[in-house]
Amino acid sequence: MTSSRTPLASLSDDDLAAFLTEQQQAYAQLQATGLKLDLTRGKPSSAQLDLSDELLKLPTTTKDRAGTDVRNYGGLEGLQELREIFAELLGVEPAQVVAGGNSSLTMMHTVLVDFLLFGGVDSPRPWSQEETVRFVCPVPGYDRHFALLEELGIEMVNVDMRDDGPDMDAVEALVRDDPSVKGIWIVPTYANPNGAVVSQEVAARLASMPTAAPDFTIFWDNAYAFHHLTEDETKSADIISLCTAGGHPNRPVVFASTSKVTYAGAGVAVLAASVDNVAWFLRHLGKASIGPDKVNHLRHVEFFRSAEGLRQHMQKHREILAPKFAAVDEALRTGLAGLDIAEWSHPRGGYFVNLDVLDGTASRVVQLAKEAGIALTPAGSSFPYGRDPRDRNIRLAPTMPVLDDVRTAMAGVATCVALAAAERLISERRAGR
Repeated sequence: MTSSRTPLASLSDDDLAAFLTEQQQAYAQLQATGLKLDLTRGKPSSAQLDLSDELLKLPTTTKDRAGTDVRNYGGLEGLQELREIFAELLGVEPAQVVAGGNSSLTMMHTVLVDFLLFGGVDSPRPWSQEETVRFVCPVPGYDRHFALLEELGIEMVNVDMRDDGPDMDAVEALVRDDPSVKGIWIVPTYANPNGAVVSQEVAARLASMPTAAPDFTIFWDNAYAFHHLTEDETKSADIISLCTAGGHPNRPVVFASTSKVTYAGAGVAVLAASVDNVAWFLRHLGKASIGPDKVNHLRHVEFFRSAEGLRQHMQKHREILAPKFAAVDEALRTGLAGLDIAEWSHPRGGYFVNLDVLDGTASRVVQLAKEAGIALTPAGSSFPYGRDPRDRNIRLAPTMPVLDDVRTAMAGVATCVALAAAERLISERRAGR
């Protein structure tokens, strides 16, 4: 039984050497199976995409509720009916919602560039005119958030992402006296990759905390707000209302999309914010666009019909995904429990499992997995600049493979973790002699 295992570091030299030999043999068998499995990114599976195939028959009309032809120009803020659905889902008014193209990441990029070129509603000047611009980055976090900042020359400062959100003592210390700290990334519900949920208390502190920068902005990426893995559907904190109550109505900009709800490459993305922020965003967007794809907006309106329709649709996703996440946990427990060489998250939603292995071994685990035909996200990806100071964090993405492949891949990952840990411990003992 796994519960009777001795922690690896407590084994005698002979027993540790025997364990290493055992893992080397298991790894050789793993390589011999000729696997070709990809767990690098959190993509929906084909079975999940199939849930939305009715979209291919929609829309059934060319006009919206007001009788406007959606095939034509106009409607920069997006289709009213779609904005109403997301307003209900996000707890705001329709006037606070902009419906755009298929990618919320594109909207995040646009907002960042607008801050750099023009400054925001509360900015004394464009961010590009500041000597330095810094962002607070909770880690582990989303690699594409960090890539956006790196490309635009925005410096990143790490704080720990805990189960209830970012380490607020560290955040408040960073923003209180340094006007170059202009923003923070937050994935509030089922965060990528550790599944954290920002508590009401943490959200309230983010909303009300004093900041040296008058235009400090919370980039609130609610990517997994509806992606529940259990019947206990966690509700995201209402950051817009909290910021308004705290005297900072323009502080948050909220993003969401249907990329993992309908079609990943042909969904809809939305931005929600204060009325002033929405007007600011549309003013600059209007120079680059005459309107989004309202045909696709109408297609999604007919498909969902209402906010409740979207929620019901996500229950079908849960039926596909929950067994895969259970399989990850079972495989890791079977292979690693009791050895004290790994910890992993048990998310209630989202798309990832966060795996922390023995310090200094994450890169080796990823290499071993690759050589055994299991592609994992590169070690360090969940940290700015791809640098995990402890080389221990690995993001697991079990959503795309079929269930049997998830079981196979995770058993293989457990073997790689155990082998890398045994190698490390033996090397450290030899070096210490």
